[in-house]
Amino acid sequence: MTSGKFITFEGGEGCGKSTQAERLKSALESTGREVVLTREPGGTWISEEVRRLLKDPDSEAPSDRCELLLFLAARAQLVEKVIKPALERGAWVISDRFSDSTIAYQGFGRGLPIDVIRIVDSFACGGVKPDLTILLCADRSAAASRMRSRESETNTSPDRIELAGDGFHERIREGYLKLADEEPERIVPVDANGTVDEVWERVWKSIRRIG
Repeated sequence: MTSGKFITFEGGEGCGKSTQAERLKSALESTGREVVLTREPGGTWISEEVRRLLKDPDSEAPSDRCELLLFLAARAQLVEKVIKPALERGAWVISDRFSDSTIAYQGFGRGLPIDVIRIVDSFACGGVKPDLTILLCADRSAAASRMRSRESETNTSPDRIELAGDGFHERIREGYLKLADEEPERIVPVDANGTVDEVWERVWKSIRRIG
């Protein structure tokens, strides 16, 4: 059976990943492909419970190492139960975040050793790696505006990670750019400023490189 393709969306808070991932799902389905859209942490019952624990600003704050291991535990379950089976049956899988987020947030952001993160993440992924990663790059002001709009529309408050300081988010931004420099064939930076339609045109152009 022909293997499917695995595409991930990455970027800082408010860059528009979820919106563009949904549009890509619809575009690919219109071509007759089976498409599975998931998110991290999440996508399975266990992984969604981990997401709740990690995101809730009112729950006990995990240590940096605990946070890392919770993210990786959620990923291991998602890969085993959702991503691998979908790819094996020939579906295209789109994930809102994957391994690069862990390196950017827990490595560059929290300051945990990146070499250790890569080793444990490789175990969690079980050999699964994205065919293409779209890195959405938005100005901090534009991202903040999107987050305010989302919170207003959904009547939600910022989560624990969104509430981290500007220094934390700047380290994440710099980390993502370093990762893109290291793997230019897989990670494609895309300008995420502008309207949803403008960003989508840039995303779709990048997707076409893998068919």
